[in-house]
Amino acid sequence: MKSLQDYIIVIRPDNNGTFVPYIPVISGCHAWGQTPDEARAELVYVFEMIQEEYKEQGRSLPEDVELVITNAS
Repeated sequence: MKSLQDYIIVIRPDNNGTFVPYIPVISGCHAWGQTPDEARAELVYVFEMIQEEYKEQGRSLPEDVELVITNAS
């Protein structure tokens, strides 16, 4: 069974002063928090819920993707 450590986690600042962590390859796997650490801690709970949903549906979590970061020019 996959764990949160098997995935790339992106944490971005939001325009209201909070932080939004998400796993790009898992739709709906995102959370928020007042600090990056708090946001990541919240993502743990969301990941566990999604993992349980996948298990109940007899599905496997997707493989991670390679993340490419670039700036628009």
